[in-house]
Amino acid sequence: MNELHPNPQLRREKWYSLDGKWDFVIDDEKKGEKNKWYEKFPKGTVIEVPFTYETKASGVHQQEHHEIVWYERTLNIDDVEKHPILHFEGVDYEAFIYVNGKLAAQHQGGYHAFSVDLKDKVHIGENKLTVKVHDSKDCSQPRGKQRWHDENFGCWYVQTTGIWKSVWLEYVSPVYVEHAKITPLFDEQEILIELNANNIPIGADGYRAEAKILFDGKLINSLTATIIDGAAALQGSVLERKDPWTMKTWSPENPHLYDLQLNLYKENELLDTVHSYFGMRKISIEGNKILLNNRELYQRLILDQGYWQDSDLTPPSIEALEVDIQKVLELGYNGVRKHQKVEDSRFLYLADKYGLLVWLEVGSTYAFNDRAVQNFSQEWMEIVKQSYNHPSVITWVPFNESWGVHDIHVNRKQQAFTESIYYRTKTYDQMRPVITNDGWEHTISDIITLHDYEEFGKVFTKRYENKEYVLSNKMQFNKDFYPFAENYGYKGQPIIISEFGGIAFQTEEGWGYGNQVQDEEAFFKRFKEIHYAIQDLEYVVGYCYTQLTDVQQELNGLLTIDRKPKVSVNRVREVNTRRMKP
Repeated sequence: MNELHPNPQLRREKWYSLDGKWDFVIDDEKKGEKNKWYEKFPKGTVIEVPFTYETKASGVHQQEHHEIVWYERTLNIDDVEKHPILHFEGVDYEAFIYVNGKLAAQHQGGYHAFSVDLKDKVHIGENKLTVKVHDSKDCSQPRGKQRWHDENFGCWYVQTTGIWKSVWLEYVSPVYVEHAKITPLFDEQEILIELNANNIPIGADGYRAEAKILFDGKLINSLTATIIDGAAALQGSVLERKDPWTMKTWSPENPHLYDLQLNLYKENELLDTVHSYFGMRKISIEGNKILLNNRELYQRLILDQGYWQDSDLTPPSIEALEVDIQKVLELGYNGVRKHQKVEDSRFLYLADKYGLLVWLEVGSTYAFNDRAVQNFSQEWMEIVKQSYNHPSVITWVPFNESWGVHDIHVNRKQQAFTESIYYRTKTYDQMRPVITNDGWEHTISDIITLHDYEEFGKVFTKRYENKEYVLSNKMQFNKDFYPFAENYGYKGQPIIISEFGGIAFQTEEGWGYGNQVQDEEAFFKRFKEIHYAIQDLEYVVGYCYTQLTDVQQELNGLLTIDRKPKVSVNRVREVNTRRMKP
C-alpha cells in the first residue's frame, strides 16, 4: 500500500515503505526472549506485512489465537548523518522493537501510530530489524470487535494480532518538525498552526518556523514565528488580498483543501521541510442543532466497521479505501461512523479529499478496572492527537453502548471515568462534539445518540412522538437501557438515531437485526418505512444506518463483504436524499 504517503498530514519527499515480506515465527512456548531470537532469528515462515497472520492476505492464515509472534527483516540504511525514523502505523498490542540485536523501543496500544528514532542504533548498509508482539485475550486492553473467545460470537470477530498497518522509514535532519496541530479559525478566516520541533535545546536562540499557505499551487500567505523551547505558534489569514470572499471552505459539497508547507530554520539555514494540508470548516452546536460552517447540518451516516474478506481490519489497498468512500457517497450518505476501529490515516485523507464526514471511534475495552482505565485513557488521547488535523473528522466517540463501563447507569466511578475522557478530549479539542456514551446511558455528552433496531416504522413513530417522554428516562431501549445514566438528564442537546436498521436477507448462516427479509421488495418496504419515520421526526438531526458491508457472521450490510451491492444503490440513495427535497 505504498502508492500514497502513509501519513498524508506530515509528508517529506523521501520515504521508504517497509511493507512486504518479513520472516515470521509464532512463539507459543514463549522461548524467544530466553533463546535471544532478536540476535539469531529461528527458521519459520514468511508473512506479508501489514496483514496479520489470521488473514488470508498474510500468506499464513491461521485463525487460532497466538499470544506472542515475532517478525524480522533486513533494513537498508544509506545515511547515518540524518536521523532514520522508523514508523509503525499500528501494531496490536504490545510491540518490542529490536535493532541489530538490541532493544530500541517498546510500545503499547494497537490503534495509534508510533515512531522510533534509529540514530546511533544503525550503520550504513544492512541492519537487522526484529519485532516481537504480545497480544492477549485481556478485556482490559482496547480490542473493539476482536473476539476474546476461541470462536466468533455475537458481533465479535476474529482477533487481529501484530503488525496490521503500514511500516515505513524516512530520514530527517537532527532538528525536525515532530508534530503540527492545525486549527481552522473559521469565523476569523485564519489558520492556527502549533508546531513542535524535536532536538532543539531548551533556551536555544536563532530557530524559527515558517508556514506557507497555498491553494491550487498559488501562495496565499506566508507566516513566521520564533521557536521557543521547541514550540512555535503561527497564525494568519487564509484570504487572498484580504478579500473576505476568497476563503475556500471545506464541506461535503465542496471539500476544498489548502496545501501547507512547513519549514524550520536556524538563522538562515533550512533544517527541515514537511508538507501538510488543512480544510477551513467549523463544526458547532447551537441549541438542539448541529452546524457545519454555521449552517444546519443533517447527518446521513452509515456504520462502517472496516473489514475486508481476505484481510480483516487491514485495507487490502488504497484503491479499496477509495472504493468504499465512493460507494458510501453513491448510496446517498454524507458520512460514516467508523465503528470500533481507528482507520488507516490514508482513509481519513481520502475522506478529507472527497468530503466524507467521519465520526471517529476507538475499540472498546470490556472490563472496568484500573488497568483498563489507564490503557484506554492513554491510547484515546494519542488517537485524538493523531487524527485532530483531518477536517473530515467532526465527532469523537470514545464509548459505545456501555462497553467497558457496564454498570455506568448506577456506578459513580464509571460515570466519572466517562466524564474524565470527555473533559480531557475537550481540553485538547474545543471544536468537535464528544459523545459519551453512544447509544444510551449518557453521562455528559454534546449529542444524545440513541440505538434502536425497531423493524416497523409505525411502531417507531409512535414510540418517539413524545420527545419529552423519550428523554425523561422513563422509556427503556432494548429492554434494559435508558437514554441517561442515573443523576444525568437531557440538557437540550441535538439528538441523533446513531444505530438502526441492520436488515439481513434470509440465510442459513449469519444474522441481522430483527426478522430477515425474503427479497429486495420486502427489504425496501422495511428500509423506507423506518427511514421515513426517523426523517419525519423534527427533533432528530440525523441518523446512522447499520451497516455498509457484511462482516464475517454479521450479514446485514448493504454490500457484501467483497463490496457487491445486495440491493439497488439508486433506491437506497432515493430514500437517503428524500429529506433534502422541498
